[in-house]
Amino acid sequence: MTPTRFLLRRAKRLGFTLIELMVVLVIIGVLAALIVPNVLDRADDARVTAARTDISNLGQALKLYKLDNQRYPTAEQGLQALLVKPTSGPIPTNWKPYVEKLPNDPWGRAYLYINPGLKGEIDVLSFGADGQAGGEGKNADIGSWQ
Repeated sequence: MTPTRFLLRRAKRLGFTLIELMVVLVIIGVLAALIVPNVLDRADDARVTAARTDISNLGQALKLYKLDNQRYPTAEQGLQALLVKPTSGPIPTNWKPYVEKLPNDPWGRAYLYINPGLKGEIDVLSFGADGQAGGEGKNADIGSWQ
């Protein structure tokens, strides 16, 4: 047996057959089909949780604002009153910065502030993934009343 023939035989034994490669690809495809939908649902759950946390933090800042100034910011002053001292409407006498910056909701839109609120004294909310009022699942409204 010549050295070239020996090397060719050895190379054939070390490689994978087409059938082996196809089996591995099918297994990877089945695993991906089972795992990917679960991972995508987790991302939506994480966004909803982040929105609830932001709304809770904004609600706490608004309560501090009210403790210092005996009232919540007006609807015209909005959440911006937590960041910058209002110059219109009832100007707060004891104002200080209540947040370092105003967050956007996890879908990139500003949180809404309603005073007087529809569900409470004031409402802070996000319209969810679709940006429209109402909805279900990931598109449901997320608010301070929840």
